[in-house]
Amino acid sequence: MSRTPRSFSAYDHFLALCFAQLTFRQSVRDVITVLNTRVGLQMRLGFRGRLTRTNLAYSNEHRDWRIFEAAAQILMRRASRLYQETPEEMELPSKAFALDSSIVTLSVKLFPWAHYHRTKGAAMKLHSLIQIRGSLPAWATLTEATFPDMKALDMLPIETGAFYVMDRGYLDFRRLRRLQENQAYFVVRNKHHVRLRPTEDRKVDKSTGLRCDQTVRLIVPGSRKAYPYPLRRVSFRDEVHKNTLVFLTNNFEVSPLTISHLYKRRWEVELFFKWIKQHLRLRHFFGHSENAIQCQVWSAICCYLLVAIARKQLNLNQSLYQILQVLSVSAFEQIPLNQLFANDVPSVTTFKPLETPLLGGF
Repeated sequence: MSRTPRSFSAYDHFLALCFAQLTFRQSVRDVITVLNTRVGLQMRLGFRGRLTRTNLAYSNEHRDWRIFEAAAQILMRRASRLYQETPEEMELPSKAFALDSSIVTLSVKLFPWAHYHRTKGAAMKLHSLIQIRGSLPAWATLTEATFPDMKALDMLPIETGAFYVMDRGYLDFRRLRRLQENQAYFVVRNKHHVRLRPTEDRKVDKSTGLRCDQTVRLIVPGSRKAYPYPLRRVSFRDEVHKNTLVFLTNNFEVSPLTISHLYKRRWEVELFFKWIKQHLRLRHFFGHSENAIQCQVWSAICCYLLVAIARKQLNLNQSLYQILQVLSVSAFEQIPLNQLFANDVPSVTTFKPLETPLLGGF
């Protein structure tokens, strides 16, 4: 049975992967080379073990990735508490999440075990649940690329009273029934072939873009057996794209305009995928096994959360991208973060040593 090196702890491993994400390193050799040029500052960053290419590569292959998943869950809870009372989001339900997935592209030559398509090569699929308040990940999992999106609903953690906003790829009535019976709400885009029978019509203000607000029942026996409860159908006309969108939900209390607004905010999950793929290390991987991929993806999620937490705690006006860019060239600076992002930054020599670095714990 293989074991991870004792001189390179899980915390050292986590710090090394986060350092790679924050400073845009592209390989194990790249990470170790940069860190070993500043040996005197390694301990200040939190490192206690031996930083060698062998230790980092071996840990990527053999250390259980669930350690990093657990770290991400701690950061998710902390970030959620910080962003819960975001003023510009007060018109939304207090608990609202957007669910979607995105392909993480791999090289079929380096990752033959992830081969899934004759022309598309190798890949894995990242499923993420994004908290709409603050655009923060609240849950994630990495599966094989052929894993159907709707099956992610079986693994989804359900909070009572929360809204789950999804595209039509998640329209599976047997799985949506699980949300209904756990007293959670869903908003999902309807498919054209779904047969529904209206039982009640409510008036809507068509000047807002709304077209209908109805209570409906499923007609097809198989669908009705899978979901025997009434549904609410809300139709909205998007004049910008000349498209009519139809949503199904099990919530009958919020306004129909709130339903359409919630679906509009589903785009937050797409922006999250775009952000981490463009600004973090999800194109160059530090290992060729599934465990190494999992470690690196979870470290990327942790770094996104760390930057979001720092932005909120320090009341920074800069965007997440701007903060990340500054951190990428200031990883070794002995400057408190709030002073690092001040408008007029004094000379480095006037500051006391940094007591709590960005990676200095949860």
